[in-house]
Amino acid sequence: MQANPFTLSFGTEPNQYISRFSQTNEVIEAFTSAPPSAYVYMITGIRGAGKTVMLSNLCNSFSEYKDWIVLNVIPDSDIIKSILAKLASKKETKKWIVSAKLDLSFFGIGVGASVEKEKIYDIETAFEEILRQLSKDGKKLLIAIDEIVNNEFVRVFAATFQVLIRQKLPVFLLATGLYDNIYNLQNEKSLTFLYRAPKIMLEPLSINSISRSYEQVLKISTADADRMAELTKGYAFAYQVLGFIYWDKNIKKGLSKSIDDLLPEYDEYLESYVYEKIWSELSPKEKEIIRILFAGKDEKIADIREQLSMTSGQMSVYRDRLKKRGIINATNYGYMSLKLPRFGEISRRWI
Repeated sequence: MQANPFTLSFGTEPNQYISRFSQTNEVIEAFTSAPPSAYVYMITGIRGAGKTVMLSNLCNSFSEYKDWIVLNVIPDSDIIKSILAKLASKKETKKWIVSAKLDLSFFGIGVGASVEKEKIYDIETAFEEILRQLSKDGKKLLIAIDEIVNNEFVRVFAATFQVLIRQKLPVFLLATGLYDNIYNLQNEKSLTFLYRAPKIMLEPLSINSISRSYEQVLKISTADADRMAELTKGYAFAYQVLGFIYWDKNIKKGLSKSIDDLLPEYDEYLESYVYEKIWSELSPKEKEIIRILFAGKDEKIADIREQLSMTSGQMSVYRDRLKKRGIINATNYGYMSLKLPRFGEISRRWI
């Protein structure tokens, strides 16, 4: 039997997913235009919004261009050293280190080149020299960082990156991160250039696209596909979870579970994989707002403010924070509602 096309795993590209063509093309066009209209793109959104999947898709797209080198690095180690080590470890890329006649042994990096090399004690200088060699060959380097955070490694890399792009060297950065982490990073005095970096806030997937996907992959009626799609509210992880459960129960195991029968397990996965963590990161006042919104209907902001005895200014702060984190909708003026599927129903058990 065919394997389940949906997945519950984070950080991997699922077999069944819905592409974000417009936003993906936006990044590709910005980086490949002459001259580039941007050197940095930050992808943000709530946990489970599909940031890693979009990053993977973009990296795969750039890898298909013969003049692009794509490197994935993690934010919890020396990023520049990791980049140089990755370049030195590949036959097709270490030639730039050889061309620059650099001895990187001081950093524990060797290329085995039989040339008289200049010993380098400043890793930022080494990175710059390698990029100059890369540029001579008409190549471009894309650095991808998933779940970027504000730590010393990232700050040093970002400061170095700023110097490199000022010199028009062919290096580009594509990073994903939660809103709070990106906000804290760009708030650093020396990294305010990140404020100006284009950002993509991942919004919910198209409900129609999700419905069509369910109908085609699960072989169900349009009415059932529409119902399931509505239950996801376009939330990427929910799309995977509900599809996974339906496939597991009704196709793999041959049961006849109704959509309502699947809801307890659906809630359980959402709660344990994502919602518990989201809830733990909310302030007491934010949790009170969620309590009022648990039914998932539009609520007047003025009424919420009155119930919580908050000033208009205080309410605006919490509303904006919840909106930027991707937890609430505030598109209708004067109203807000929960953006995440069944978040109210699930979280009310913790109140």
